[in-house]
Amino acid sequence: MPSVIPGIFDLAGSLLMTIHNHLVCCLCMNQKWEVYPASGTGEKNMENLNIPKNYQSALSLHDTQIGIKTVKDFFQTLLAERLNLLRVSAPLFVDPASGLNDNLNGVERPVAFGIKEQNDYEAEIVQSLAKWKRYALKKYGFMPGEGLYTDMSAIRRDEVTDNIHSIYVDQWDWEKIITKEERTLDTLKDVVRIVYKVLRKTEKFMSIQYDYIEEILPHDIFFVTTQELEDMFPDNTPKEREYYIARAKGAVCIMQIGDVMESGERHDGRAPDYDDWSLNADIVVYYPVLDIALELSSMGIRVDKDALLSQLQKAGCMDRAGLPFQKAIIEEKLPFTIGGGIGQSRICMFFLRKAHIGEVQCSLWPDDITAEAESHGVHLL
Repeated sequence: MPSVIPGIFDLAGSLLMTIHNHLVCCLCMNQKWEVYPASGTGEKNMENLNIPKNYQSALSLHDTQIGIKTVKDFFQTLLAERLNLLRVSAPLFVDPASGLNDNLNGVERPVAFGIKEQNDYEAEIVQSLAKWKRYALKKYGFMPGEGLYTDMSAIRRDEVTDNIHSIYVDQWDWEKIITKEERTLDTLKDVVRIVYKVLRKTEKFMSIQYDYIEEILPHDIFFVTTQELEDMFPDNTPKEREYYIARAKGAVCIMQIGDVMESGERHDGRAPDYDDWSLNADIVVYYPVLDIALELSSMGIRVDKDALLSQLQKAGCMDRAGLPFQKAIIEEKLPFTIGGGIGQSRICMFFLRKAHIGEVQCSLWPDDITAEAESHGVHLL
């Protein structure tokens, strides 16, 4: 486990004294922003909408579409080049009996439907392609050092929507074969640095294309484990810890997510059958437009036989060990891999400096949210 940078504890104490909870004025895009909760009558929906005061998108709806394409084209091309990835086709739905669907935190309900031609046999809309990608690497004949990426679209019916969450999820899912010897923290950090460098280069490219976009990402990303974060901020929630460290560092890689920490709590939930909880990470950046910590990517070295059995036991779901995908891991029939997901709408929102994810993707929002956002110049697609 890496040691904490000297002085970080003093920094943590200073931050706790100086950061105001979502009432911080910040300079972004040469304008003054005050982040405040949207006005309303106290309905539950309104609690999940924050709008920068006097917000006005620098781009029209038409030009926003151009900006979205510009971000996506540049980012995915460079990512594929740097990680040696080939774009492939991917499923929109899978057989639930295969064990290929992502269980996320274990409580989210997948969207399912019956197939008439197959006597209403049930299929599930994917929640992510975390498991399918590993299976595909073997099926398609990829070799160590080679990988794939694809456009993943999902519906998360139980998502609590807000400025950065939608029931529609679009991301680049990528996966790459590694050797058994490469299942190390150093490998994870090396890949994180590559992905982060692609993010930085995308921001630089966008700042050249659009005068209003300034570079705000730091040169280097800061690595920290969930346990180190808990030690720094023992009296705060995991999300508060992410905010404090992201605001202090600008960009952080938070590692080792899913297992229980010394406090007996988990930093966040992770399914037990794809990421190795000791070898995974989230890339989180500080986003001054909303004064929040914004997760752009989640990744990890995938479970081997030992990690899978251990994590299934900890999660209390050993029954999954008999499913085809999990059984293939236990029988060591699938390659060792590293992979992750990168939110397409998230990075478009970040690089175009938008206040709401609904400005860069089409989804369904409560009527009162749509009306309130519109009244403040936030046009949801």
